[in-house]
Amino acid sequence: MKIRYFILMVLAVAVTAGCGPSYDDLKKMSQAEQAKLRHEDSLALKIGVLPTLDCLPIYVAKDCGLFDSTKADIRLKPFNSQIDGDQALVDGRLEGCVTDIVRGQRMKAKRGVSLDYVAATNAGWQLISNRLARIKRINQLDDKMIAITRFSATALLADLATDSAKLKDETVFKIQINDINLRLQMLLANEMDAMFLPEPQATTARLYKNPVLMDSRDKDLRLGVIAFNKNAMNDESRRRQLAVFISGYNAACDSINKNGIRKYTSTLKKYYQLDDKTINALPKTRYEHAKAPRQKDIDAADRWLK
Repeated sequence: MKIRYFILMVLAVAVTAGCGPSYDDLKKMSQAEQAKLRHEDSLALKIGVLPTLDCLPIYVAKDCGLFDSTKADIRLKPFNSQIDGDQALVDGRLEGCVTDIVRGQRMKAKRGVSLDYVAATNAGWQLISNRLARIKRINQLDDKMIAITRFSATALLADLATDSAKLKDETVFKIQINDINLRLQMLLANEMDAMFLPEPQATTARLYKNPVLMDSRDKDLRLGVIAFNKNAMNDESRRRQLAVFISGYNAACDSINKNGIRKYTSTLKKYYQLDDKTINALPKTRYEHAKAPRQKDIDAADRWLK
């Protein structure tokens, strides 16, 4: 019986080997499939997004089917830092990304990228200090470290804060920490004296009793934007995709404004990994339809970059 069973097994393997695809065939199929996926991705409208609350309408539009998939293939590409998303935009791996005006204006001036700001977002940043450092006022940041991203809205705001407190540049150490979530972790781990945080990371920091020293929204600065590479959008099909994106984005803004942020708890947990406590503590937020940023905000970025 054992010999008979062994013979049957050998025959089965032989038949399978003879009739099935070879390793080379499987490899070729895999390469063909990969090529197909790359081609589909090249045709899609790719947008860089961040784990920040100004991206919520984009996530809601994607999850709720507000981007008409019959008219446009819109794909979200997540990044944990603005710099990484901006670099992907410069390299042509994205058509658009969520960023800020300071970085956008610098990409234009220094990298020669032609950008179109299709939407100003409600992005804001809070300067939050480490509660264990006992820093309650900006003028106590002398000889302290502030986490920022270079050539960004946070760098501009850091200069604004230290200038207002008459602190010397050489006595305040502005440390580049690009990853937003890492920046927050460093605050909670007592590894940084202060930092600029957007939402929802700022809410988490406040829940841990870390003091807020400054809020960009009190300075009448609106520096968040969604930027698209003009050269990548010259094609008529790209312009149709952009129209679908804007339509879905606006519909998501209306939905969030009507229902409130907590209506989208599942989306917040999916893209931000937030717990219920943080979600319930998020500030009331209103989103505006896609429109160009204010000229005064562009001018403020340009003055700082000079």
